Amino acid sequence: MEVINDVLVAAMFFTFIGFLLTGYPVALCLGGTAILFVGVGYFADIYFDAFTGMDLNYFGIVVTRIYKTMTNWVLVSLPIFIFMGLMLDKSGIAERLMYSAQELFGKVRGGLAITVTLIGVLLAASTGIVGASVVLLGLLSLPAMLNQGYSKTLALGTVASAGTLGILIPPSIMLVVMGDQLSLSVGDLFLGAVFPGLVLAGMYLVFLLLFAYLKPSAAPLADDRQPISIKTVLRVLMNVIPPALLIIAVLGSIFAGIATVTEASAVGAVGSMILAASFKRLNFKVLKEVVYGTYNTTAYIFGIFVGATAFALVLRGLGGDEVIESALTSLPFGPTGIIIFILFMVFLLGFFLDCVEITLIVLPLLAPVITSLGVEINGYGVIENPSLVWFVMLVAMALQTSFLTPPVGFSLFYLKGVAPPNVTLGDIYKGVIPFIIIQLIALTALIIWPELVTWLPAKVYG
Repeated sequence: MEVINDVLVAAMFFTFIGFLLTGYPVALCLGGTAILFVGVGYFADIYFDAFTGMDLNYFGIVVTRIYKTMTNWVLVSLPIFIFMGLMLDKSGIAERLMYSAQELFGKVRGGLAITVTLIGVLLAASTGIVGASVVLLGLLSLPAMLNQGYSKTLALGTVASAGTLGILIPPSIMLVVMGDQLSLSVGDLFLGAVFPGLVLAGMYLVFLLLFAYLKPSAAPLADDRQPISIKTVLRVLMNVIPPALLIIAVLGSIFAGIATVTEASAVGAVGSMILAASFKRLNFKVLKEVVYGTYNTTAYIFGIFVGATAFALVLRGLGGDEVIESALTSLPFGPTGIIIFILFMVFLLGFFLDCVEITLIVLPLLAPVITSLGVEINGYGVIENPSLVWFVMLVAMALQTSFLTPPVGFSLFYLKGVAPPNVTLGDIYKGVIPFIIIQLIALTALIIWPELVTWLPAKVYG
């Protein structure tokens, strides 16, 4: 009986992979595989005494579980955060910051690359959508960097890495999804991501400054640079303060316990419309584009939610949890080695699946394994399930790294789509290598020092 269940679990995974290779949407592949294996489990019970518990009534259980997922109050924040991000994208904030900050850092070697990274941090903290951030930074900054004489690989690596920070830096949409799937406090995840996100961005800045100093020809100063004036500083502040206040209003209300994540997302959506209106960018056409974009992205995410919910439920019915836990805990690596192995597998999956898909399919299956390993992470008596909060940050960092890693990192293709014709994928591959190394160093730091994740939420809520 146990052997039959193991075979069914393996067959379900390989069937899903086979459906993916046909090119059908992931949501349909997940849902179709789930429906197919309800029937397979049903016949296995009849003819092979597998005792999977599958019967035609299982379809009703799947529908009930999907309904429960769709009535989750936390998930209401997803379309609202998406709306906020798209509206800020249309507001022109990034463009204004780009030009004013370029004047501020014009006399610093590598100043334009520093500007791009700082704007990437701001976009990550306001939009949280990786594709939009990479495309926007590519359109705004790449021509300026190349025209100023920047090394092509340095410019491409800077844009790709800065745009990909949206996976980790709150209010990341991914952290909302991860919190929902693992029944973790989204506030804990947002706070836990603050230090890792800032440390990673800081490492980018240090690298850019050192690289520009050691190789001046790769990051030349602008020929028309002007001395910094009070007027320049004030202009930068005027462009930074509005989005900064919006981010503080959204994250601050969550961290202070004033508002839930869903309520804070509504504050962000209204604030983004006010900012767009203040910059005279809000009109019916823009609103229509943002609403349509929100519909499309939300439908994509929730389609995968439905498919992944059905897939995970049927897989568990076939004993998938036990099979995966047994396979991983039997590895001869020890708890830390098993976690590193899991992160490596997540990293590989990031080449082929979107981070939303990985989160919904894989993360719920891995959570029991992490809990069973007995890894002691200091939650300071405040954080519930500190080991899972820490593990979520590791997964987010691993996914962020996979988005940049050749040959099929998603951010690389986002950037190629908006890069000038003379930019090849080979140029992009070379440019991101130093930033991948930096991300791996940051990931190692999180493994060695879990306090980078747990200290801030414990301090705030304690």
